[in-house]
Amino acid sequence: MVMLSIGGGVIGLRVLSAVMGMFLVLMGVDKLEWLMDSSFLIWQLDQWRELTSGPSRWYLDTVARPGAPLFARLVPLAELIFGTALVAGLRVRLIAAIALAMILNFHFASGIIFTAGYLTNGYGPPVIGSLLALTLSGQNLPWSVQRS
Repeated sequence: MVMLSIGGGVIGLRVLSAVMGMFLVLMGVDKLEWLMDSSFLIWQLDQWRELTSGPSRWYLDTVARPGAPLFARLVPLAELIFGTALVAGLRVRLIAAIALAMILNFHFASGIIFTAGYLTNGYGPPVIGSLLALTLSGQNLPWSVQRS
């Protein structure tokens, strides 16, 4: 049974969950074209490959680029589903943890995580910190859909 929970928890984290959810939904909407054509993702991975080296380049060559046709379908769907779940407040800790892993994957693949500029990147610490906060503390938030 699903019910709407209005008591307990931290309202600020609930707002953060909704905001991060909308962020993920909009990121997923921006990638909808990937569902029909993986060349958009492949192009992005090739751009990153030209700018990176070391472990990121190895990852791009051995995991991301060969898996691009599959990832081009999974990523937009995951962003849309995870974003919707965070907006609704459904399984916030679990969804935030999976979304955090997915976003760290992109940051690692692009190589930006290894640069000083990462610390001032709006997709970097603010997104990572928000998802980490929700992963650690996003349980039983007010105005969330809860399973009972």
